[in-house]
Amino acid sequence: MKSIGVFCGSVVGKNPIYKQTALELGLFLVKKQIRLVYGGGKVGLMGVLADTVMQNGGKVVGVIPQFLIEMEVAHNRLSEQIMVKTMHERKKRMTDMADGFIIIAGGIGTMDEFFEILAWAQLGLHKKPVALLNVNGFFDKLLDYMDFVISEGFIKPQCKQMLIIDNTIEGLFEKMQNHQPSNMKQWLTKAQV
Repeated sequence: MKSIGVFCGSVVGKNPIYKQTALELGLFLVKKQIRLVYGGGKVGLMGVLADTVMQNGGKVVGVIPQFLIEMEVAHNRLSEQIMVKTMHERKKRMTDMADGFIIIAGGIGTMDEFFEILAWAQLGLHKKPVALLNVNGFFDKLLDYMDFVISEGFIKPQCKQMLIIDNTIEGLFEKMQNHQPSNMKQWLTKAQV
């Protein structure tokens, strides 16, 4: 993998472990010579991640909608900053540019990005690995929710099985490299689209 898309929070959260995770992920990407593709912000975990990669000689591409630039949250010291019109266009550009996706702690925007990229994988629009870095059990309740939705018959178990989950960066990346895309169309029915 030469380029990883990371979705994460525009705040750092209350527990310092999330900021530490962003910093360690940034250092890991530099060490592996992997380009970071992210949402282009200078704030929160996004800013920590981008700053860490840039300060250590890595490459960073930010993809940010015009309205966020106008709100003065755009990072201005990246290898490349791409301006788009909408949040949807941002996710599409990031999907096109990245070889896989890592989701770390974040809020509603991060969950939106996660679910859209997972839905696109489910629909066969991409075959790239989608991975949750589950530090401090951050995604445990989300995974419980997915189990509930499966038990209620709204998604098939294969959708959750598509996810790569680990609580370490090294473990997650190894699983991403060994990722074998699923043939989702064999179990997806029209009623689930």
